Amino acid sequence: MTFALRMSDLQVPPDGRQSDRALAICAGTRRLLASHGLASVTELTLASGRRADIVGLGPDGALWIVEVKSSHADFRADLKWPDYRDYCDRFFFAVAEDFGTERLPADAGLIVADPFGAAILREAPEHKLAGARRKAVTLRFAHAAANRHHALLDPSGARGWMD
Repeated sequence: MTFALRMSDLQVPPDGRQSDRALAICAGTRRLLASHGLASVTELTLASGRRADIVGLGPDGALWIVEVKSSHADFRADLKWPDYRDYCDRFFFAVAEDFGTERLPADAGLIVADPFGAAILREAPEHKLAGARRKAVTLRFAHAAANRHHALLDPSGARGWMD
């Protein structure tokens, strides 16, 4: 039996939680992270049970969390984002260009994105994680990335691809 897999066959199934606008912001933001040398995963469940929109892992072990906000209503309704600071070295918001950023906290980084790319308008202050927390988040990141890769290559054999 021959099994041939083409890269064009690999597609991540949509999870249905994000709006088209949020997905566009996410796509551009992940391109930006990649240009800074960070690998990224989306919708990563942290030890707290909270799910971070984007987590970036740098070659030096740096962890960035990016919270995607598609509208002011989305920002106002979200009270959980301060908890993410405990799981990263840098915390950013990513928004579309027409978002109007005056309501976003000044002590968080700011990324403006569209589907094709993004720019950092304000750097995030650095607050280094303790070693044990860094290891735990990095292991979650690696586990999620490996499971998702497995699900792409073997959809019927993989379990829990979002974990």
